[in-house]
Amino acid sequence: MSPQEAQQELIEEFDMFDNWMDRYQYIIDLGKLLPDFPDEWKNDDTRLEGCQSNVWVQGEKQGEKLHFHAMSDAAIVSGLIAILLRIYNDRTPQEILNTPPDFLAALDLDKHLSPTRSNGLHAMLERIRTTAHAHA
Repeated sequence: MSPQEAQQELIEEFDMFDNWMDRYQYIIDLGKLLPDFPDEWKNDDTRLEGCQSNVWVQGEKQGEKLHFHAMSDAAIVSGLIAILLRIYNDRTPQEILNTPPDFLAALDLDKHLSPTRSNGLHAMLERIRTTAHAHA
């Protein structure tokens, strides 16, 4: 599935919910599905600045693609991580750089997240894109 198809699929999933309380719960549920994040990866190099909660992002090149591991100590932020990884994980650096986060506007996330959560979301996205730049 292409990044654009993944974005469209995500938008369609969110369209199934009638209200934002259900969407928040869905985001939290997505975060519960994140794979384990080893404690040894929780360090200053992987910790993101600009997030209200603790967030760690570890990116590594696997063949031609970038694979990301990430986690947060906040349930909603873990869900936001899961959303970003769904779009950008296991893609080539160029695919990541060529995929604008159109789904953010389509889902109205910036309108429905607190300013600090929105800043954290953009900090996570920036880390993914910075990692892609470094490997492009």
